[in-house]
Amino acid sequence: MTRRFARELALKTLYSVEVGRHDPASALAQTVGEGDDAANQRAFIKELVFGTLEHAEQTDAVIAPLLEGWTLDRLPTVDRIVLRMSVYELNHHPQTPRAVVINEALELVKKFSTDDSGRFVNGVLAHAAEPVA
Repeated sequence: MTRRFARELALKTLYSVEVGRHDPASALAQTVGEGDDAANQRAFIKELVFGTLEHAEQTDAVIAPLLEGWTLDRLPTVDRIVLRMSVYELNHHPQTPRAVVINEALELVKKFSTDDSGRFVNGVLAHAAEPVA
């Protein structure tokens, strides 16, 4: 399992939690399964899902000022989840290059969201990824 696919499964799990109101642990088990293969990637998915949920308030505080005329609740659900997950990863996984986090986010919104989402998400994450002076 690639990291890209792991992020896709994390997105699907977070979508299930937000839209389907499923319990995060149950949604994760349903999305990822229980096999012995790719245990390392399952740990990454679990960490992304629970970290994104746990730090949602903190990541929203980073994202909200960058939306320029939008509010978080008006964003397409997938865009909002990808932004939260990516800002969480930017802040809590410094070993992952910022460009990789942004590129992976763009691939997710290209696949699962609107035609305009890529440019929008790229702009927000580019500003969110800037080092704090």
